[in-house]
Amino acid sequence: MSHPARVTKSVLRTARKTTKSSRRADYSSSTKRALLDSATKLFTDHGYAGTSLDEVVAAARVTKGALYHHFPSKLALFENVFLRLQESTTAEIDKAINASKDPWERAQIGLDKFLEVCRRPQFRRICMQEGPVALGHEAWQEAEKQSTFGIVQRIVDDLLADLGGVDQLGGAFTAIFYGAVKSASEFVSDAEDPDAASEDVQATIGALLAGLRLLPTT
Repeated sequence: MSHPARVTKSVLRTARKTTKSSRRADYSSSTKRALLDSATKLFTDHGYAGTSLDEVVAAARVTKGALYHHFPSKLALFENVFLRLQESTTAEIDKAINASKDPWERAQIGLDKFLEVCRRPQFRRICMQEGPVALGHEAWQEAEKQSTFGIVQRIVDDLLADLGGVDQLGGAFTAIFYGAVKSASEFVSDAEDPDAASEDVQATIGALLAGLRLLPTT
């Protein structure tokens, strides 16, 4: 039978180790977040090539060693910034779309929200302009597809289901609308007046949706 004093000491040692481990994890998490936050601002303001790791650690108020503990290179840091923005954008669009049950309204909401995101300086600079340069066009295209293709597919499936289920056209419509949305995002991102470009895109894709709604039902 264990002595009560020994049991108490053992419990206290375990508690101290757990507390230290928890504090280290919290510090590591906050350090990583600070690095991502400072890198996001710098990449937005100066681009990938115009941002140095010295500037990132200075803005985050951490050491170079802390940066390399989380990110082995400048490219790895940029990739994490890029993916974090992509993931938060996808979640935001999903949330907006899910607020409606009507498939045509969901399509319009999704388009409006995506174009709104494309006009934000952070997303516009990092995901649309710097992404292809830093990651390479092929890797950038794949990352873009993973974040938006699924949303487009769900929207198109809902629209076709509302028309009576034109199943044989699902793949083609998804590919076409994904291409349209992707081209629209690049058009808005590169425009001198993103707000005006967004209005043009909304009118154009709105006309496409109106045409889709006139398809004969099965």
